[in-house]
Amino acid sequence: MSLVFGQVEPAVFQAYAFWAAVLGLKMLLMSVLTGLKRGSKKVFSNPEDVKPGGKVAYDDPDVERVRRAHRNDMENILPYFIIGFLYMFTNPSVTVATNLFRLVAVVRISHTVFHVLVPVHKFRGMSWAIAFFTTAFMGVQIVLHFL
Repeated sequence: MSLVFGQVEPAVFQAYAFWAAVLGLKMLLMSVLTGLKRGSKKVFSNPEDVKPGGKVAYDDPDVERVRRAHRNDMENILPYFIIGFLYMFTNPSVTVATNLFRLVAVVRISHTVFHVLVPVHKFRGMSWAIAFFTTAFMGVQIVLHFL
C-alpha cells in the first residue's frame, strides 16, 4: 500500500464512507422513484414495458421532474464523490471534514425533497448552491494542498 493511504485520519475516512454511502443509496432510490412514478402514471420509455392502459411517452411532467432530479444528482454528487475522496488526503480537521461531508449529504437530500416531493424553487436552489460551493471549497483546498 502507498504511504498516501496511510495518511488519512480514520475518523475522516469513516465520515466520508458513511455520507458517501448515504448519497449512493439516495441516488439508487431515485431510480426506484422514477420507476414508481412511471408505473403510477402508466407512462413508459420502452414499448415492451407498456402495461394495459399505458403509453410510451417522454414528456410526462411528473416523470420528467423525477428524472431531472436524478440527473442533477449525477451532475453534482458524482463529482462530490471524487472531490470528497481526494479531500481526505489534505489532512483536514476531523470536525471540518465531517461537517462538510454531512452538509453536502443533507442539502443534496433536501434538494431532492424540494425538487420532487415539495417543489419549492427557492429552497431547491439554495440546497443546490450550498452543496455546489461546499464541494468547490473542498476542490480548491485539494488544489492548494497539492500545488
